Amino acid sequence: MDASAQDSARRAQEARELQRGWYGEPLGDLFRRLLADLGLNQARLAAVLGLSAPMLSQLMSGQRAKIGNPAVVQRLQALQELAWQVAEGRTGAIEAAARMDEIRELAGSSVLGGTTTHSAAGELPAAPARQVVRGIQDVLRSVASAEEIERAAHSLAPAHPHLAEFLRVYGTGRTGEAVAHYEAHQD
Repeated sequence: MDASAQDSARRAQEARELQRGWYGEPLGDLFRRLLADLGLNQARLAAVLGLSAPMLSQLMSGQRAKIGNPAVVQRLQALQELAWQVAEGRTGAIEAAARMDEIRELAGSSVLGGTTTHSAAGELPAAPARQVVRGIQDVLRSVASAEEIERAAHSLAPAHPHLAEFLRVYGTGRTGEAVAHYEAHQD
């Protein structure tokens, strides 16, 4: 491998590591899982996310590290939630296809995915646990890498063990573990 190819491979690996810190895993792995779980091809996935096919390819290969548009990140989160529902058998193929059309139209809202409508009692409607958890993860991962979050948790652990646990679970852990933690700490 020549020096140029080695440099390109190194940059792609660095981008994938940044993605791991920001999104919990390299986007190539995440996108390939969505393709398989939702029965999509790359062109359809790009269209639902609101990305060009070349941009999707660059993110998957590590030529680009970060998704710059918050609305695309929100659509990605919605697709992850949909894939989880399909895997759990709660959503069928026809409903999933219709839901993907709705996801494509998402323009973006708050980081926790909640709406701004109020109930009769004046309270905000409760967001699903997985949606809240993904919002928390996104905020933590947007300000620090997994390694930085782990170092902060380690520093806090002696004096603030519950806060250290929170940082580890939501900042460096898997989404499923964070959802379980969130649900265990409600009420």
